Amino acid sequence: MSTDLPLAERGPAPAVEVDDVLTEEWPDARCELDFTSAFELLVATVLSAQTTDVRVNSVTPTLFRRWPGPAELAAAGQAELEEVLRPLGFFRAKATSLRGLAAALLADHDGEVPADLDELVKLPGVGRKTANVVLGNAFGVPGITVDTHVGRLARRLGWTENKDPVKVERDIAALVPAERWTMLCHRLIFHGRRVCHSRRPACGACVLAGVCPSYGLGETDQEVAEGLVRRPD
Repeated sequence: MSTDLPLAERGPAPAVEVDDVLTEEWPDARCELDFTSAFELLVATVLSAQTTDVRVNSVTPTLFRRWPGPAELAAAGQAELEEVLRPLGFFRAKATSLRGLAAALLADHDGEVPADLDELVKLPGVGRKTANVVLGNAFGVPGITVDTHVGRLARRLGWTENKDPVKVERDIAALVPAERWTMLCHRLIFHGRRVCHSRRPACGACVLAGVCPSYGLGETDQEVAEGLVRRPD
């Protein structure tokens, strides 16, 4: 994964090669939300907006123990639900959103999570990103999830100049086969959270340094960069 080209002459990083390298670097890459069903993943993903997966995982065991399915969640008391969701922030809006989501699943899908993008995005609180998370991880339907990490890395790797998530999704889709989409996004998210940080990327410790057109945006000293890497426990 090396090149003799000066940075100014580097084009976009080769997407399939990047995916192969990240596969070796992050063999445990996965959805970091805990779930045992499509319903649990849908709820957890909706809750993950403007908070961390770790924080969501801290409340979902209680949430799903008390309200294990759409029928129970739709009937949940607003105040009770808000109290469980309080650690996530925006808990009032999220409680309202979850109750509406559960009610829509019951009314329109017999309580089942649809395995269809168009139907998923019709549900309250469900956007394209959430739908692709559910499709890829609960149903095995290839999808590109453009969160803040995927968007940032796609731009740094030269795969897109767009900031609109739908356009970024389209640009990535043109570079890699569909069967790679879901896992590529997990690997980009892992790499973005641990190495290619928003404010101070650890360029000197990055396995993509040889082909990344944005190399040098962050810390290039290897020892210093290694200190910036957030390795999983």
